[in-house]
Amino acid sequence: MSAGPEEEHVETALAVVALLFVLMVLLGAYATVKAVGAAKRGVDRGITQARRTVEEHTLRAKSLVQVGPAGELAQLRLTLRSSMRATQDALHAGASDDASLKESLALFERLSAHGHELDGELRRLESEPDRATLAERLPGLRERTERITQAADSLRWAARDRARRFADDDLDTLSAQIDLEAGALRHWTRTEPSSTQPPWPEAPAADDQPAARPAPAEEPAPPALDRSRPRPVHPWQKKARPESTT
Repeated sequence: MSAGPEEEHVETALAVVALLFVLMVLLGAYATVKAVGAAKRGVDRGITQARRTVEEHTLRAKSLVQVGPAGELAQLRLTLRSSMRATQDALHAGASDDASLKESLALFERLSAHGHELDGELRRLESEPDRATLAERLPGLRERTERITQAADSLRWAARDRARRFADDDLDTLSAQIDLEAGALRHWTRTEPSSTQPPWPEAPAADDQPAARPAPAEEPAPPALDRSRPRPVHPWQKKARPESTT
């Protein structure tokens, strides 16, 4: 008996859900592995840094307390490690912004091989019981240390000078742009009159001015009334005669 359409849809949905579940489990496992790996690398870096710090403090103490070849060996190791680490940090920090330092990093890696070799040799000689033989070898060890540290210092200061030069050039360009902008902000002019407003007419010249009109003559004042003369009597002003009563 064949399965109906509804049963087929249910089986398909279950298969999709199962597949999604498997994918989620795999993604979770991958994320867990990555997190564990990152945590392990962080722990390893922390342990390495702590070990390096302890070793450097120990070398500093030996260089101050011990005398003779043992104290000088500790001082040579401390000088070598400090120079190499400072150069490494400077080059890695600058390479993120300046691609030209990649070649310098390649040269530093080759120099680091010599530095690690010398550091290992100095560390082994710290436990050398034959102090006379150690004293004979110290000049050569000192010379090798100076050559490596001078090369590392040269790379480090060249990288720093390059970064400072770029910073100075950028600052000069920025200062020039700011000066131009400040000058533009301080430059203002009077607003010209609008073209829609007619200009004021110029005053006419003395020859072009029209002749002045003569002042009108004064009209004679009307004669004053002579009140001594009899005033005329108009018909409508005559008195009516009284009517007879007889």
